[in-house]
Amino acid sequence: MATVNFSVPDEVKAEFNALFAGENKSALLTALMRQAIKDRRRQQRRAAAIDALLELRAEQQPKSDQQIRSAREDGRP
Repeated sequence: MATVNFSVPDEVKAEFNALFAGENKSALLTALMRQAIKDRRRQQRRAAAIDALLELRAEQQPKSDQQIRSAREDGRP
């Protein structure tokens, strides 16, 4: 297991220690770090998906208003 050193403002450390007194702070910080990792990976996947969609859109030919209107109306009763 690794040890990490982070600098945080004194008031954040004091409030953290007060709110989580008696709890395993290492386990709590590990859980928070895991959640941050998941969040960042999700954010990166979203950004990659958006980039891929924008690339596909850039390759498409523009459609006329009439083509768009026809596509919306096709299949409607």
